[in-house]
Amino acid sequence: MNPLTELPKLGQSVWLDYIDRHLVQSGALARLMAEDDLRGVTSNPAIFEKAIRTDADYRAELASLRAERLAPAVILERLVLPDIRAAAAQLRVTYAGTGGRDGFVSLEVPPALAFDTDQTIVEARRLWRAVGRENLMIKVPATDAGLPAITQLIAEGINVNATLLFSRSMYERVAQAYISGLEQRVAAGLSVAGAASVASFFVSRIDTEVDDRLAERLNAIQDERQRGRVQRLMGTVAIANAKLAYRSYQGIFSGARWQALAEHGARTQRLLWASTGVKNPAYRDVRYIEDLIGPDTVNTVPPATLEAFRDHGRAHPALTDGVDDAQRIMEQLEGQGIVLDEVTDGLLQDGVRLFVEAYDKLLASLG
Repeated sequence: MNPLTELPKLGQSVWLDYIDRHLVQSGALARLMAEDDLRGVTSNPAIFEKAIRTDADYRAELASLRAERLAPAVILERLVLPDIRAAAAQLRVTYAGTGGRDGFVSLEVPPALAFDTDQTIVEARRLWRAVGRENLMIKVPATDAGLPAITQLIAEGINVNATLLFSRSMYERVAQAYISGLEQRVAAGLSVAGAASVASFFVSRIDTEVDDRLAERLNAIQDERQRGRVQRLMGTVAIANAKLAYRSYQGIFSGARWQALAEHGARTQRLLWASTGVKNPAYRDVRYIEDLIGPDTVNTVPPATLEAFRDHGRAHPALTDGVDDAQRIMEQLEGQGIVLDEVTDGLLQDGVRLFVEAYDKLLASLG
């Protein structure tokens, strides 16, 4: 039995955190859809940088585009937008079969716009028109500037993947931004039945950062009992944080405000678990899938993690288990002098910086 095909029965959709020309032209995406019930694709500047650098399918076209003396940003879109459209076309059957719940391809606005609301909106609109596929999602970084952009885009009928979420407080603000966009549509007499959005909540990077801080703490402790308390916290925080975010999701999308929208056919903004490739080789390589399986969620996984879960993953409901323990983990973490909000703020800044660097590196390679 393929455990990947068991996940939808438990309410979770699997999307692939990768795209390149070979994937969409070789039949590989179609096979993943048929054999693994893959239901979507996500992309980001780092993914495109790697794909264009390593995939021979791009080289001939890249040489031709360079000969036209086009700007690097134009070359980039000439290379990747056809792949986005092709993937969307293949996933259209999933989009139709799930009533518009799945079957999406995500494309990010340039990451340098993460702190510019107006330009994020302008670029999102342009990319939406350029791709011209209803099963596209525009990725918008979940910054203070990104929140009003999310509301405006949803109000305009543009699907949004709110990305780079690390903190529960920001997740709750993103969910409210989505709801506000839907409310604007209802007030304008527009349908909300086709509106779609996910909130990409990053996981493994939290454990990497927190574990490093706990290791520093461990080096300063001599008492064995205290050392044991610190050691037991390692590798537990990211999953605990995600479980508490899911509890917030359940609360936000069950109250009177939400029910008023649900009566108009609105659908919830699902939590999407991102950064689910395991960074620490000491941890089980599919832990960020196995421990986060629950209803109305998405997990976007890199190819290696997808293969690992297909090989030895266990599909079982786990997301609502141990939520009280998750809260205690947060309290214990703070008892060690580590404030998770400070950690997540830093991770957001680092995330934006890394994507900007990847995007700039990609453009430099195309010039």
